[in-house]
Parts: sequence; structure tokens; C-alpha cells
Amino acid sequence: MYYIPFNSRKTYHKTPFGAVAAGETVTFRVILPRELCCRGVRLAVRADAGGTTFVSAQWERMEGDGEEWWRIEYTPDAVGLFWYHFIYDTDFGSMDIRCEENGLGRITRDADEWQLTVYDPAVRAPEWVPGGILYQIFPDRFRASGEPKQNIPASRVLREDWGAEPMWEPDPAGRIRKYDFFGGDLAGIREKLPYLRSLGVSCIYLNPIFEAASNHRYDTADYETIDPLLGTREDFRALCDAAHACGIRILLDGVFSHTGDDSRYFNKYGHYKDTGAFQSKDSPYYPWYKFIRWPQSYESWWGVDILPEVREETESYRTYIAAVARQWLRDGADGWRLDVADELPDSFLDAFYEAVKAEKPDAYVLGEVWEDASCKISYGQRRRYLLGGQMDSVMNYPFADAILRFLQTGSAERFLDAALTVLEHYPPQSIHTLMNHIGTHDTARVLTRLVGSGYGRSAWRAGSGRLSPEQRKKGLSLLRAAATLQYTLPGIPCVYYGDEAGTEGGEDPFNRGCFPWGREDASLLGFYRELGRLRRENACFADGDFVPVSATLGCVAFARVRGDSRALTIVNRNEHPIDYYLPAEWQDLRATFGAARPDERTVRLDACGAALLTR
Repeated sequence: MYYIPFNSRKTYHKTPFGAVAAGETVTFRVILPRELCCRGVRLAVRADAGGTTFVSAQWERMEGDGEEWWRIEYTPDAVGLFWYHFIYDTDFGSMDIRCEENGLGRITRDADEWQLTVYDPAVRAPEWVPGGILYQIFPDRFRASGEPKQNIPASRVLREDWGAEPMWEPDPAGRIRKYDFFGGDLAGIREKLPYLRSLGVSCIYLNPIFEAASNHRYDTADYETIDPLLGTREDFRALCDAAHACGIRILLDGVFSHTGDDSRYFNKYGHYKDTGAFQSKDSPYYPWYKFIRWPQSYESWWGVDILPEVREETESYRTYIAAVARQWLRDGADGWRLDVADELPDSFLDAFYEAVKAEKPDAYVLGEVWEDASCKISYGQRRRYLLGGQMDSVMNYPFADAILRFLQTGSAERFLDAALTVLEHYPPQSIHTLMNHIGTHDTARVLTRLVGSGYGRSAWRAGSGRLSPEQRKKGLSLLRAAATLQYTLPGIPCVYYGDEAGTEGGEDPFNRGCFPWGREDASLLGFYRELGRLRRENACFADGDFVPVSATLGCVAFARVRGDSRALTIVNRNEHPIDYYLPAEWQDLRATFGAARPDERTVRLDACGAALLTR
């Protein structure tokens, strides 16, 4: 006889679902067949820091003639990560119940334990974030206002052919030493605020805007100065004021694990008046860097010598960055995205979060973490990003991977498992503020990734990565399906500029082309605007429960529920249309797009199509 003694994703087995606050009681229920003649059940909870607690279960009741239900109540009193399994005793000995996969338990000693995330109940995420829409802008490529530029270094290659292919000219060692600039600026972004508002955008995430030698500006030269090609501090304040008047917030990108070698702090080339760490050991910035043999040999980010690493634990550095963060918040920013957050030590993250929240309590602190952020290990230790006091949330790469994998392979079961894993592990306030992207400046364009091949730099430059008309047609269908999932899963969607216009692109730098003003895909753009409207009008997308409905045969369906606000998402990855039978509890919903309803019980979905039903 096959039976499931415990399923962490079913509320009759574990209540509440997912992470819990310290001091909150968790109810577990283990179900065993009567024929085992079980004498007792124990919960074994192992703290990540060490030590195991055992809690005995109470016999609860019989279910029919075949099942015995055992109930355990456990109240974690400390914040942290915990691992648990169950032990049951019989006259013939004891055996473990452990997690096999998908939250399901079985009787074995060889499987894993379940994860229990216990977070600080005092932590609150910014109330303005849930239910919104993020829009990521690579500043040089979004919009050029045409305003004259001042104080531009002579080494920069200024382009006058907006929309042409970005330049990629590595030196013989494969390094990029020359960068091209198309002239996008803060004033140009300000001009397009009405456009962003038409998409329902509630927050703009800006890639780095501080002075730097490169066009991506992840090699910061001066944290206190806007890059001259983008404008001035006054331009930034004007953008923030105008955005706030439109109901849009501004999220800045903080690159704090390294600086540029051509910076006022390192000053390798003597371009700055400040005495840099490369120039003198008496420089106030010398303690910030990791010199192996001063001055020529130093640690750098992933071995890239133009990006010397900093010692984030250095008190003078932490104090300086905290002051920088607070100043830009005073100038109008509403939060910070932390670049390579998993390469920043706890002491830095603690101090940065404290400074940001002291300056602006409702500021949004978002971290770049590519893996499961709830149990990430980096630099030899378990990280505590989401337990309270370090970040509000993270970039949701697990969701992005799950969406793209589903639309490429059709495995609905694997998609649902990936989604539920994140929802089970992350604290609720972090879930509702997750940055749900499907493409960023670090990945090839989503339209290209969905159906293209050979979109690496060399292949793209040779022309093999560009989509044929047939590929593009299919890619647009898949992109609509991907966006539907992105907009309706828990968290907030983040649109990478130009994706909504149908932009293609290979790997960096070809994923960072200019926005195609005047050449947008009007149908796709209208689709994104409709998604934005639906998020605004349905409260369930802000913090509603996630309810799995089905995931099989290349089709996935899930609901979002908050009181009377309900929505059902259905995505068909099959290469043929299907009729999806609606369970009775969802037959009162109205199809808002992507589906024809021949009767009240079924929904017709096109091949690679999506439907969204709401009430």
C-alpha cells in the first residue's frame, strides 16, 4: 500500500504553510497506517547552528479503519534556519520519515530533512512594493534627451546612431578597454515617465548611475557624483520629483563589493585629485583594498583587474557607504538594489540596512542572489539575508529559471515544484516583494532565449542568433505566456527595458541595445499594458495566497486569492490548442484575455497560449 505520511505543502500536514515567525506555533500532523501499530511519533528539529530538539506527538484520531493521525505543536523561539524530520516507534523498532521530493515524506533514513525558516516577526517590508511593477533601465540605452553633455572624458566613444549594434571589441587578452555610449540620460527617462505610467510601472530600477569609466558603470569611480553623460545631481532630483508626482519610485543600484581601478579611491591612472590607494599607502582609501603586493598586485572581482575588490568590513568604508546611501535617499531615491549581495559580508549588510532604514523607514533594500536565498552558503557560512535586518527581498532567479525552463521543455510538474520551493522557504514579507524578472542586463534577451540558439557574443556578432520570422512569431507567443506567469506569481514583476517592445539580443553587450522608440511591437506593448491594468485592479496580486490548481501534461494552472479578489492563471505549453476543464470553485471567474469560453466549464487555450481569469 502506498501512502504519504507527511507533505509539508499541505496545510492539514503543516500549518501555517512555509516560513514562520519566531514565537509562532506550527502544527504538524503525521498520518500513518493502522497496521504499523505505532506506539508514538516524535518531531526532531535540528538548528542550523547545532543541537536537536525532540517534541512528542499526541495521538489525535482515527480516520476510517486504516489511518492514525498524530499531532505535534512546536513553537520556535529563535530566528534562524532549522531542519526537521519525524521518528515513529513500534514494537519492532523505530524509523524516520524524511523528505523525498516535492515536500513529500516517506519512511526512510536516506532522504533529506525539511527546511523550516524562522524569521524576525518585527520585520516589515515596505508597504508600497507589493502589487506594483518594477521596470529596469540601463541608463545609457533607454532614452537620450538631446541635452548637451558637459565634462565628458576624452576616452569615451560617443555614438550618434541610436539603435545601432553595441560595440564589442575585446583586446588580445579578451578584456574590454573601450566603451561606446549612446547618450541615454536622466532627462530622457524623465521625458518617458508617462510611457512608463501607461505600463503600470510603480518603481524604476536604474542600473548604476554614478560616475564610471564604462557604459555599464559597475566600475564605480565616485559614489557621490552622477556620471556626466547622464546629467547632474540636480537632474537626479528632478527625475525623482517628477517620478513621485506620477506615483513612481526610484531604486538605485549599489555596487559596493568593488570599485573601478579608475576611481577617486583607487586612482590607478592619476585621473583624480584625491590620493588613491594605488598611489600611496598613506591614502585614506588604502585600508579599503586587498593588496597582495602593493601597488601592482591586488585582489579583484572575479579576477577582472579593472575592478579591485574592497574590504567591506573596514569601518571607514562601511561608514562612508552608509553616508552615501543616506544622502541619495535624501535626494529622492526610494531604495537600493545591492549588486552581488552574496559577496558582501554580514557586517556590511547589517550596517547598510540599518543606515537605509534609519534614513527612510519605507526604503526598499533588494539583494542580487541567484540561488535560493533562504539557505544560501557563501564564504563558508550560512547567510541570513531574509531573516531580518539585511534585505527586504531578492532578485528571483529561481522563478525566472522555472518560467523559462517550463516554456522550453513543457515540464509543468517541475515548474510548480520550483515555485513552491521558493514559497515554502521564504518569509511572507520577502515573497510579496520578490523581484520577478525573466531577463536582466546579465542575461540574453528573453525573446531570444525562448526560441533562439547561438546567442553568445561571437555567434550574435556573426548574425546566427537573430530570429527568423517563424522563430519570432513563436517567441512572441512564448513571451506572452512568460509575462503572464511573471505578472501573476507572488512577488512583483520586473520588466527589462525594451522586452515589452519585442527587443531581441544576445549576451552582454548585445542585450543592452537602445530602446526601439517608434519601432515597438504594438500588439505586444498592448498586452503588457493589459497585464499592468489587471495587476492594479485585482488586489490578490499584491499579497494574495498562491493556490496550486494543476500541473500536468504540459499545462500549469494556479490561483491567487485574497478575500473576494481571485485570479486564475492557465498556461498551455503544448504545440496544440487544448480545452482546459475548470474545477467547480473556479467556474465563476471571467476570462480577461487569452481564452475563449465555449461554456462555463472549459477554457480554450491556443498552442503555447495563456489565459487569465479574474473576479
